[in-house]
Amino acid sequence: MYRGARDPWHLAERWYERRKYDLTLASLPLPRYRRAFEPACSVGELTVRLAERCDRVVACDRVESAVATAGGRTSALPHVDVCRMAVPEQWPAGRFDLIVLSELLYYFDAPALHRVLDLAVGALEPGGTLVTVHWNHPVPDHRGTGTTLARTVGSLSGLSLTADHREDDFVLQVYERTGPGGAAVPSPAAREGLV
Repeated sequence: MYRGARDPWHLAERWYERRKYDLTLASLPLPRYRRAFEPACSVGELTVRLAERCDRVVACDRVESAVATAGGRTSALPHVDVCRMAVPEQWPAGRFDLIVLSELLYYFDAPALHRVLDLAVGALEPGGTLVTVHWNHPVPDHRGTGTTLARTVGSLSGLSLTADHREDDFVLQVYERTGPGGAAVPSPAAREGLV
C-alpha cells in the first residue's frame, strides 16, 4: 500500500484518525512517561503526539517508506528514534513505562499475537502503561477486531484494566502493569490525593 501513497490511510487528514489519537493521548493515566515504545508507527502521526508526553520514544515499522516518512516527521525531535523493525521477530532492548499497540494486533495469527503480547508485558515496567486501540469492523486481512482483541489482552496476567473506551468503530483500552504481588496501580485521582 505504501508504494502507491506516502500515507495510504490518510492518517494526517481524517478527523476520525485525529480524534482517535486525541482520545488515545487523553486516556494515558500519567502526564509524562520516561520511555515509550510504539511498534507499527506507520507514518508517525501518533509518534509525534506521543513525543509531547515522553522523554524518549522508540518507534518502528516494518515498511521502509513508512519509516522514512515517520523519521522525517520526527527529525526535529532528538528524543524520538524511528527504526525499521518487524515485531515479534525483532524487539527493542530495555524496559518501557509506556507501550502503545495501535492498529497492529489484528494482523497476527494466534501464536504471533501471544508472542507480541508476552514481549510487551515482559518489557513493561511495574506500574507501566499498555495501550491497545484497534479498528472494530471485520476486514478480510485482519484476524480479529477491537472487540476480539480486547478479550485476548484482557485475559493476560500481570495487567490491570484501567480504561475501556468502546465505539462502533474502535476499541481503546488502557492497562497498567501490576506491581509486586499483583498490587494495583493507583488511579490518576488517587495519585493526586483526591480519593
